[in-house]
Amino acid sequence: MSRADWSRRRFVGAVTGTAAAPAVAACDDGAPSADPPSPPAPDPGTGARSGGGRPAGPRPLLLGTYTSADGGGEGIGLAAYDPESGRITGSGALTGVADPSYLTVHPDGRTLYAVNERDDGAVTAVRLSDRKVLGSRSSGGAAPCHLSVHPDGRYLLSANYGSGSVAVHPIDASGALGERTELVTHSGPPPGPGQRGPHAHQFLTSPDGGHVLAVDLGTDTVYTYRLDEAAGTLTETARASTRPGAGPRHLTFHPGGRYAYLANEVDDTVAVCAYDPGSGRLRIGAPQSTGTGAGTSYPAQILVTGNGRFAYLANRGDNSLTRYAVEADGARLRLLDTVPVGGDFPRQIAFSPDGALLFAANQRSGDVSVFHVDEESGGLRSAGEPFGSPVAVCALPL
Repeated sequence: MSRADWSRRRFVGAVTGTAAAPAVAACDDGAPSADPPSPPAPDPGTGARSGGGRPAGPRPLLLGTYTSADGGGEGIGLAAYDPESGRITGSGALTGVADPSYLTVHPDGRTLYAVNERDDGAVTAVRLSDRKVLGSRSSGGAAPCHLSVHPDGRYLLSANYGSGSVAVHPIDASGALGERTELVTHSGPPPGPGQRGPHAHQFLTSPDGGHVLAVDLGTDTVYTYRLDEAAGTLTETARASTRPGAGPRHLTFHPGGRYAYLANEVDDTVAVCAYDPGSGRLRIGAPQSTGTGAGTSYPAQILVTGNGRFAYLANRGDNSLTRYAVEADGARLRLLDTVPVGGDFPRQIAFSPDGALLFAANQRSGDVSVFHVDEESGGLRSAGEPFGSPVAVCALPL
């Protein structure tokens, strides 16, 4: 099989949230915003940072969708959440961005980046202070599904699922994107069982900043590259292979930087990986259970808490979140339990910047679930009824 939700991307979403939010104004009229630039926030594909007090007042929440899907959104959804209660209120959409299925923000908090997950894939930059679209650049491939900003803030990294390639774009001082400086297609090893070609699913930077890693579901491989920070080019330095047919989808690092956790979509497993910062080499451990029992659960994304003590896995088929205890300084995962997500097909999960809340974007039910995260036990407590958002595939709390 290929990426489970690729064939379902035109599934009809459910409800649209329309309540006003004081922190984020509707922007489809093109009027400038009075809001200041948002502060830095973690990439939704990484663990939340611990420390610091909880912010006061509503905070921005940006929502990804498919604009080309029946019942899909009009663009990037705009909302706000209360850091204490977890309650979300909506305030319209930022239009003019097609199929923004994955979102991330620049380390300085001033610019938002979105993939345009289409056959003629692109990546788009949006200035947050006035929500001005700064332009789009071709991603060089089909169906880009993930992007991240290099920690130095000078390059955008994106993964093209449809064509199995990864791209690098320079970022100028305004946050806008320059012409692509690199495009690498994963031509080997051969596709895994049931796959017709490579399917790059994620492109991220290691915690030490020395390497960038690309997770490819189609070739059952995690590729490690060095990024030339002057030229914006890539040099492959290592490869790590899962067992055939695992279908690796998403990788996240432990805060200690020596271990990472890999969610395997096709064979319904997770794996602990040892990481060597010097060489960038990843060593993938034995597959472990997701705790979802019989049936296919299509694991989507795995996160680690900022204190490094707990990990959470989104299971789309099972509509649940698996909770793991992280042990031995990151070297072990111990399955604790699964919690119903409260929606259908949790495509992506993200922590609030303070780590106190966990957001789950539920694609088929068209909503976003919110949970309070207990710092000591890792327990998840529902913050109430999910917030309706058409074909919700990404939630980015700032």
